[in-house]
Amino acid sequence: MLKLHLIDWAYLHWLLWLLYPVIISFLLPALLVVFLYASALFLYIYQHRHRLRDAYSRDFWDGARDTLAVLWDFQGRIWHGYEIIDAEKLPTEGPALLIYYHGVVPIDMYYLLSRIKIKINRHIRCVGDKFLFKIPGFRLLMDVVGVFPGTVPSCVEVLKEGHILSIAPGGVREALFADPTYNIIWGKRVGFAKVALQAQVPIIPVFTQNCREALCTLEIGRKYLRQLYEKTRLPLVPIYGYFPVKLRTFIGDPIPYEEFKDMTPEDLSAKVQTAILDLINKHQRVPGSITRALWERICPSPIITET
Repeated sequence: MLKLHLIDWAYLHWLLWLLYPVIISFLLPALLVVFLYASALFLYIYQHRHRLRDAYSRDFWDGARDTLAVLWDFQGRIWHGYEIIDAEKLPTEGPALLIYYHGVVPIDMYYLLSRIKIKINRHIRCVGDKFLFKIPGFRLLMDVVGVFPGTVPSCVEVLKEGHILSIAPGGVREALFADPTYNIIWGKRVGFAKVALQAQVPIIPVFTQNCREALCTLEIGRKYLRQLYEKTRLPLVPIYGYFPVKLRTFIGDPIPYEEFKDMTPEDLSAKVQTAILDLINKHQRVPGSITRALWERICPSPIITET
Protein backbone atom coordinates (compact mmCIF):
# COMPACT_ATOMS: atom_id res chain seq x y z
CA MET A 1 0.00 0.00 0.00
CA LEU A 2 1.30 3.42 -0.96
CA LYS A 3 2.28 5.45 2.11
CA LEU A 4 1.75 9.10 1.27
CA HIS A 5 3.82 10.36 4.21
CA LEU A 6 6.90 8.68 2.74
CA ILE A 7 6.66 10.58 -0.56
CA ASP A 8 9.14 13.39 -0.95
CA TRP A 9 6.73 16.04 -2.23
CA ALA A 10 9.41 18.66 -2.43
CA TYR A 11 11.44 16.44 -4.77
CA LEU A 12 8.42 15.67 -6.95
CA HIS A 13 7.59 19.37 -7.15
CA TRP A 14 11.17 20.17 -8.17
CA LEU A 15 11.16 17.34 -10.75
CA LEU A 16 7.90 18.57 -12.27
CA TRP A 17 9.27 22.13 -12.37
CA LEU A 18 12.39 20.81 -14.13
CA LEU A 19 10.50 18.77 -16.74
CA TYR A 20 7.63 21.22 -17.22
CA PRO A 21 9.21 23.06 -20.20
CA VAL A 22 9.98 19.72 -21.92
CA ILE A 23 6.45 18.40 -21.38
CA ILE A 24 4.90 21.59 -22.69
CA SER A 25 7.29 21.72 -25.63
CA PHE A 26 6.15 18.32 -26.89
CA LEU A 27 2.53 18.36 -25.71
CA LEU A 28 1.45 21.60 -27.33
CA PRO A 29 2.65 20.72 -30.86
CA ALA A 30 0.92 17.34 -30.54
CA LEU A 31 -2.30 19.05 -29.50
CA LEU A 32 -1.90 21.45 -32.39
CA VAL A 33 -1.66 18.55 -34.85
CA VAL A 34 -4.73 16.90 -33.32
CA PHE A 35 -6.64 20.17 -33.59
CA LEU A 36 -5.59 20.68 -37.22
CA TYR A 37 -6.69 17.17 -38.18
CA ALA A 38 -9.96 17.61 -36.29
CA SER A 39 -10.51 20.82 -38.27
CA ALA A 40 -9.76 19.01 -41.52
CA LEU A 41 -12.17 16.23 -40.58
CA PHE A 42 -14.88 18.77 -39.78
CA LEU A 43 -14.43 20.44 -43.17
CA TYR A 44 -14.41 17.08 -44.95
CA ILE A 45 -17.72 16.16 -43.31
CA TYR A 46 -19.07 19.66 -44.01
CA GLN A 47 -18.11 19.25 -47.66
CA HIS A 48 -20.49 16.29 -47.83
CA ARG A 49 -23.22 17.92 -45.72
CA HIS A 50 -25.85 17.98 -48.49
CA ARG A 51 -25.26 14.32 -49.30
CA LEU A 52 -25.47 13.33 -45.63
CA ARG A 53 -28.59 15.42 -45.08
CA ASP A 54 -30.31 13.83 -48.06
CA ALA A 55 -29.27 10.34 -46.95
CA TYR A 56 -30.69 10.84 -43.46
CA SER A 57 -33.91 12.25 -44.91
CA ARG A 58 -34.33 9.12 -47.08
CA ASP A 59 -33.43 6.49 -44.51
CA PHE A 60 -31.83 6.71 -41.09
CA TRP A 61 -29.47 3.78 -41.67
CA ASP A 62 -28.50 5.00 -45.13
CA GLY A 63 -27.51 8.26 -43.51
CA ALA A 64 -25.46 6.32 -40.97
CA ARG A 65 -23.75 4.41 -43.79
CA ASP A 66 -22.90 7.66 -45.57
CA THR A 67 -21.49 9.14 -42.37
CA LEU A 68 -19.31 6.08 -41.76
CA ALA A 69 -18.17 6.20 -45.38
CA VAL A 70 -17.05 9.82 -45.02
CA LEU A 71 -15.16 9.06 -41.79
CA TRP A 72 -13.43 5.95 -43.19
CA ASP A 73 -12.57 7.69 -46.46
CA PHE A 74 -11.01 10.59 -44.59
CA GLN A 75 -8.97 8.21 -42.44
CA GLY A 76 -7.81 6.27 -45.51
CA ARG A 77 -6.74 9.44 -47.31
CA ILE A 78 -4.76 10.75 -44.33
CA TRP A 79 -3.17 7.54 -43.04
CA HIS A 80 -2.55 5.58 -46.22
CA GLY A 81 -2.95 8.07 -49.05
CA TYR A 82 -5.56 5.59 -50.27
CA GLU A 83 -6.34 5.47 -54.00
CA ILE A 84 -8.51 3.40 -56.32
CA ILE A 85 -7.00 2.76 -59.73
CA ASP A 86 -9.36 2.11 -62.66
CA ALA A 87 -12.46 2.73 -60.55
CA GLU A 88 -14.38 3.29 -63.78
CA LYS A 89 -14.35 -0.50 -64.28
CA LEU A 90 -16.88 -0.79 -61.47
CA PRO A 91 -20.48 -0.64 -62.71
CA THR A 92 -22.54 2.42 -61.80
CA GLU A 93 -25.63 0.23 -61.92
CA GLY A 94 -26.47 -3.46 -62.09
CA PRO A 95 -24.93 -6.44 -60.28
CA ALA A 96 -21.31 -7.55 -60.22
CA LEU A 97 -19.19 -9.88 -58.13
CA LEU A 98 -15.95 -8.45 -56.73
CA ILE A 99 -13.32 -11.06 -55.87
CA TYR A 100 -10.42 -9.69 -53.84
CA TYR A 101 -7.20 -10.81 -52.18
CA HIS A 102 -7.61 -10.90 -48.39
CA GLY A 103 -5.03 -8.92 -46.42
CA VAL A 104 -4.41 -9.60 -42.73
CA VAL A 105 -7.29 -7.24 -41.95
CA PRO A 106 -9.31 -6.09 -44.98
CA ILE A 107 -9.03 -2.37 -44.23
CA ASP A 108 -8.51 -1.80 -47.95
CA MET A 109 -12.05 -3.06 -48.52
CA TYR A 110 -13.36 -0.69 -45.85
CA TYR A 111 -11.78 2.15 -47.82
CA LEU A 112 -13.00 0.82 -51.17
CA LEU A 113 -16.57 0.45 -49.93
CA SER A 114 -16.47 3.94 -48.43
CA ARG A 115 -15.04 5.63 -51.53
CA ILE A 116 -17.55 3.92 -53.84
CA LYS A 117 -20.44 4.86 -51.53
CA ILE A 118 -19.34 8.48 -51.71
CA LYS A 119 -18.48 8.66 -55.41
CA ILE A 120 -21.24 6.70 -57.11
CA ASN A 121 -23.60 6.06 -54.17
CA ARG A 122 -23.41 2.28 -54.45
CA HIS A 123 -23.65 0.21 -51.29
CA ILE A 124 -21.42 -2.83 -51.81
CA ARG A 125 -22.49 -5.90 -49.85
CA CYS A 126 -19.80 -8.16 -48.35
CA VAL A 127 -19.47 -11.77 -47.30
CA GLY A 128 -17.80 -12.02 -43.88
CA ASP A 129 -16.57 -14.90 -41.77
CA LYS A 130 -19.03 -16.27 -39.23
CA PHE A 131 -16.76 -15.41 -36.28
CA LEU A 132 -17.36 -11.68 -36.93
CA PHE A 133 -20.97 -12.08 -35.86
CA LYS A 134 -19.90 -13.62 -32.56
CA ILE A 135 -17.87 -10.57 -31.50
CA PRO A 136 -19.84 -8.57 -28.90
CA GLY A 137 -21.20 -5.34 -30.36
CA PHE A 138 -20.43 -6.21 -33.98
CA ARG A 139 -23.85 -7.50 -35.01
CA LEU A 140 -25.39 -4.06 -35.58
CA LEU A 141 -22.32 -2.85 -37.48
CA MET A 142 -22.37 -5.90 -39.75
CA ASP A 143 -26.09 -5.49 -40.44
CA VAL A 144 -25.88 -1.80 -41.26
CA VAL A 145 -22.85 -1.96 -43.56
CA GLY A 146 -24.17 -5.03 -45.35
CA VAL A 147 -21.86 -7.82 -44.20
CA PHE A 148 -23.40 -11.28 -43.97
CA PRO A 149 -22.15 -14.90 -43.66
CA GLY A 150 -22.99 -15.70 -47.25
CA THR A 151 -24.25 -19.00 -48.55
CA VAL A 152 -24.53 -19.66 -52.27
CA PRO A 153 -28.32 -19.05 -52.30
CA SER A 154 -28.10 -15.84 -50.21
CA CYS A 155 -25.29 -14.47 -52.38
CA VAL A 156 -27.22 -15.22 -55.56
CA GLU A 157 -30.24 -13.45 -54.09
CA VAL A 158 -28.19 -10.32 -53.32
CA LEU A 159 -26.87 -10.23 -56.88
CA LYS A 160 -30.31 -10.86 -58.35
CA GLU A 161 -31.46 -7.77 -56.48
CA GLY A 162 -28.93 -5.76 -58.51
CA HIS A 163 -26.24 -5.18 -55.88
CA ILE A 164 -22.47 -5.39 -56.06
CA LEU A 165 -21.19 -8.21 -53.85
CA SER A 166 -17.61 -8.65 -52.63
CA ILE A 167 -16.07 -11.97 -51.63
CA ALA A 168 -12.54 -12.96 -50.58
CA PRO A 169 -12.32 -16.70 -51.33
CA GLY A 170 -9.19 -17.02 -49.18
CA GLY A 171 -11.03 -15.71 -46.13
CA VAL A 172 -9.42 -15.85 -42.70
CA ARG A 173 -7.04 -18.62 -43.76
CA GLU A 174 -5.48 -16.42 -46.43
CA ALA A 175 -5.52 -13.39 -44.13
CA LEU A 176 -3.58 -15.03 -41.32
CA PHE A 177 -1.42 -17.65 -43.02
CA ALA A 178 -0.39 -16.20 -46.37
CA ASP A 179 3.11 -14.74 -46.40
CA PRO A 180 4.92 -11.65 -47.77
CA THR A 181 5.13 -13.33 -51.20
CA TYR A 182 1.37 -12.72 -51.45
CA ASN A 183 0.59 -16.36 -52.06
CA ILE A 184 -3.06 -17.19 -52.64
CA ILE A 185 -4.68 -19.70 -50.27
CA TRP A 186 -8.06 -20.62 -51.69
CA GLY A 187 -7.84 -24.36 -51.36
CA LYS A 188 -10.84 -25.99 -53.02
CA ARG A 189 -13.21 -23.13 -52.39
CA VAL A 190 -15.44 -22.68 -55.44
CA GLY A 191 -18.54 -21.25 -53.77
CA PHE A 192 -18.02 -17.83 -55.35
CA ALA A 193 -17.78 -19.47 -58.77
CA LYS A 194 -21.11 -21.22 -58.22
CA VAL A 195 -22.58 -17.87 -57.23
CA ALA A 196 -21.35 -16.16 -60.39
CA LEU A 197 -22.61 -18.98 -62.61
CA GLN A 198 -26.04 -19.07 -61.01
CA ALA A 199 -26.48 -15.29 -60.84
CA GLN A 200 -25.01 -14.83 -64.35
CA VAL A 201 -23.04 -11.74 -63.36
CA PRO A 202 -19.58 -10.43 -64.33
CA ILE A 203 -16.63 -11.07 -62.02
CA ILE A 204 -14.25 -8.21 -61.23
CA PRO A 205 -10.83 -9.12 -59.70
CA VAL A 206 -9.50 -6.69 -57.10
CA PHE A 207 -6.11 -6.36 -55.40
CA THR A 208 -4.67 -3.76 -53.02
CA GLN A 209 -0.97 -2.97 -53.13
CA ASN A 210 0.86 -3.34 -49.77
CA CYS A 211 -2.20 -4.71 -47.98
CA ARG A 212 -0.04 -7.27 -46.14
CA GLU A 213 2.32 -4.56 -44.91
CA ALA A 214 -0.36 -2.38 -43.33
CA LEU A 215 -1.06 -5.05 -40.72
CA CYS A 216 1.11 -8.12 -40.24
CA THR A 217 1.03 -11.46 -38.47
CA LEU A 218 3.78 -12.93 -36.31
CA GLU A 219 5.87 -15.67 -37.90
CA ILE A 220 6.63 -17.36 -34.56
CA GLY A 221 4.56 -20.48 -33.98
CA ARG A 222 2.60 -20.04 -37.19
CA LYS A 223 2.74 -23.76 -38.01
CA TYR A 224 1.05 -24.70 -34.72
CA LEU A 225 -1.42 -21.83 -34.90
CA ARG A 226 -2.38 -23.03 -38.38
CA GLN A 227 -3.04 -26.51 -37.02
CA LEU A 228 -5.10 -25.01 -34.20
CA TYR A 229 -7.09 -22.91 -36.67
CA GLU A 230 -7.87 -25.90 -38.88
CA LYS A 231 -9.30 -27.73 -35.86
CA THR A 232 -11.15 -24.89 -34.14
CA ARG A 233 -11.56 -22.13 -36.76
CA LEU A 234 -10.40 -19.66 -34.12
CA PRO A 235 -8.26 -16.80 -35.54
CA LEU A 236 -5.70 -16.74 -32.72
CA VAL A 237 -2.70 -15.48 -34.70
CA PRO A 238 -1.25 -12.26 -33.13
CA ILE A 239 -1.55 -9.20 -35.37
CA TYR A 240 0.64 -6.11 -35.20
CA GLY A 241 1.29 -2.95 -37.14
CA TYR A 242 -1.30 -0.67 -38.71
CA PHE A 243 1.59 1.08 -40.40
CA PRO A 244 0.84 4.13 -42.59
CA VAL A 245 1.91 2.38 -45.77
CA LYS A 246 0.73 3.37 -49.23
CA LEU A 247 -2.44 1.55 -50.22
CA ARG A 248 -3.73 1.48 -53.77
CA THR A 249 -6.61 -0.73 -54.85
CA PHE A 250 -6.41 -1.92 -58.44
CA ILE A 251 -9.62 -2.87 -60.19
CA GLY A 252 -8.97 -5.57 -62.78
CA ASP A 253 -10.71 -6.09 -66.09
CA PRO A 254 -14.22 -7.48 -65.61
CA ILE A 255 -14.76 -11.06 -66.72
CA PRO A 256 -18.17 -11.10 -68.43
CA TYR A 257 -20.55 -13.98 -67.85
CA GLU A 258 -20.36 -14.95 -71.53
CA GLU A 259 -16.69 -15.89 -71.07
CA PHE A 260 -17.31 -18.45 -68.35
CA LYS A 261 -20.94 -19.57 -68.67
CA ASP A 262 -19.87 -23.00 -69.94
CA MET A 263 -17.11 -23.50 -67.34
CA THR A 264 -17.24 -25.71 -64.28
CA PRO A 265 -16.93 -23.96 -60.89
CA GLU A 266 -13.43 -25.42 -60.53
CA ASP A 267 -12.28 -24.04 -63.89
CA LEU A 268 -13.83 -20.66 -63.18
CA SER A 269 -12.12 -20.51 -59.79
CA ALA A 270 -8.77 -21.18 -61.48
CA LYS A 271 -9.47 -18.47 -64.06
CA VAL A 272 -10.25 -15.85 -61.43
CA GLN A 273 -7.24 -16.91 -59.36
CA THR A 274 -5.06 -16.29 -62.41
CA ALA A 275 -6.59 -12.82 -62.79
CA ILE A 276 -5.80 -11.99 -59.14
CA LEU A 277 -2.24 -13.29 -59.55
CA ASP A 278 -1.80 -11.12 -62.64
CA LEU A 279 -2.73 -8.05 -60.58
CA ILE A 280 -0.31 -9.07 -57.82
CA ASN A 281 2.55 -9.71 -60.25
CA LYS A 282 1.94 -6.40 -61.99
CA HIS A 283 1.49 -4.12 -58.99
CA GLN A 284 3.18 -5.72 -55.97
CA ARG A 285 6.90 -6.16 -55.36
CA VAL A 286 7.46 -9.42 -53.51
CA PRO A 287 8.38 -10.28 -50.92
CA GLY A 288 6.57 -7.39 -49.35
CA SER A 289 8.57 -4.92 -47.29
CA ILE A 290 7.21 -2.62 -44.59
CA THR A 291 10.09 -0.19 -45.12
CA ARG A 292 9.50 -0.01 -48.87
CA ALA A 293 5.74 0.32 -48.39
CA LEU A 294 6.30 3.21 -45.97
CA TRP A 295 8.61 4.89 -48.45
CA GLU A 296 5.96 4.51 -51.17
CA ARG A 297 3.62 6.48 -48.91
CA ILE A 298 6.01 9.41 -49.43
CA CYS A 299 7.14 8.63 -52.99
CA PRO A 300 4.55 6.34 -54.61
CA SER A 301 5.82 3.93 -57.23
CA PRO A 302 4.61 4.54 -60.78
CA ILE A 303 1.45 2.77 -61.85
CA ILE A 304 2.11 0.02 -64.36
CA THR A 305 -0.33 0.12 -67.25
CA GLU A 306 -0.90 -2.14 -70.23
CA THR A 307 1.24 -1.40 -73.29
